[in-house]
Amino acid sequence: MPRRTLVVFATFFISLLLYIDRTCIQVAGDGIKSDLNLTDTQFGWVLSIFTLGYALAQTPSGIIADRAGPRALLTGVIALWSVLTAATAAGFNFVSMLIVRFLFGASEAGAFPGMARATLSWFPTRERGLVTGINFSASRLGGALALPLMVWLIDTTGWRGSFVILGVFGVGFSGAWWLFFRNTPEEHGMLSEEEKEHIVANRQKVATDNAPAPKFGELVSNSNVRLLMVQYFCSNFTFFFCLSWLFKHVKTTYDLTASDAGMLAALPLLGGAAGNWFSGWLVDYLFRNHGVVISRRIPAVVGFALATLGLLVSLEMDSALPAVLFLTIAVFGADMTLPPSWSACVDVGGKTAGAVSGTMNMAGNIGSFVTSLAFPYLLVWTGSSTPFFFVAAALNAVAVAVWFFIKPQNPIRAAA
Repeated sequence: MPRRTLVVFATFFISLLLYIDRTCIQVAGDGIKSDLNLTDTQFGWVLSIFTLGYALAQTPSGIIADRAGPRALLTGVIALWSVLTAATAAGFNFVSMLIVRFLFGASEAGAFPGMARATLSWFPTRERGLVTGINFSASRLGGALALPLMVWLIDTTGWRGSFVILGVFGVGFSGAWWLFFRNTPEEHGMLSEEEKEHIVANRQKVATDNAPAPKFGELVSNSNVRLLMVQYFCSNFTFFFCLSWLFKHVKTTYDLTASDAGMLAALPLLGGAAGNWFSGWLVDYLFRNHGVVISRRIPAVVGFALATLGLLVSLEMDSALPAVLFLTIAVFGADMTLPPSWSACVDVGGKTAGAVSGTMNMAGNIGSFVTSLAFPYLLVWTGSSTPFFFVAAALNAVAVAVWFFIKPQNPIRAAA
């Protein structure tokens, strides 16, 4: 087994922990609303303010990843988001929860840009799709694991105690990452010289000049970056429903117990993990046989089409299990779009892959921000969850068209 596989295990666990800490609040929602006297729409703001902090810190975090390297960045963000996870337990009213969750979101922002930069340095180009898929599958598995885990933890320690336990664990892991990881394989003693030479010879070649990092305006003026932002907004609008309102939606709509709702709500997240694995493999297979454009475009187009179909068919189901199974197909499709999206960021960004991926992820998390508020407000305004699903399906259909205009073969300095 190549030693670089250990880096995949480490980044997989970062992604797993990231989403356990991110998802746990939806299971704790009833306790938080009861203790802090919050309405559903106020709790929607607590959920959405996380995504706003996360989105606004994406591009700066990506630039830090490019400059400081993923070792220092990921150590810092894991420790900081873990401290703020524990601090959530100290929330005492609506405003205090908004402040803590905004900072928590901002602290998590560097995770995926940091991992994108690590992937650029540590893996040959032909392996990048699968590595990206594995990392994102962990985020879905983390979300799925968080649902039953939090039901048990809250029953055992209360919602406040569960946040403290998760925070302490994360701080410990941040130290382990610092001790284990190095920014490039050339710096790490665990690799053989043969493996180092293989990585260096086959990874993406990037400019070695000292050109300044692109400014945000330069990034968003690039057509590829803008299109990547649009399609990632659409993808996250669908997926973040699973992390924010799916548990409550399933529990309330079908009159389920918390444990039953937790098990059912985990299924779309498991579907997302499978979508990442399949798409990661498909990206690499198509890259080897058909090149960069086909390997990015086909998995993304198929994924967004599946997401559109799954969302619309789920509305026709009358019972919990069939509805959730079609939502699982939708999330499988939505998450098929992640490996090509993040691989395209590295293709387009090169040396500035962290900044490009951070900018794309910023747009995606604006989509998450909108989702967190759109679901409760549409429910209040219309008395039904159906309009939300129609909006999500329409956005996925738009993203299918967007992918026919993305040109991952054109790096940012050269793209129109």
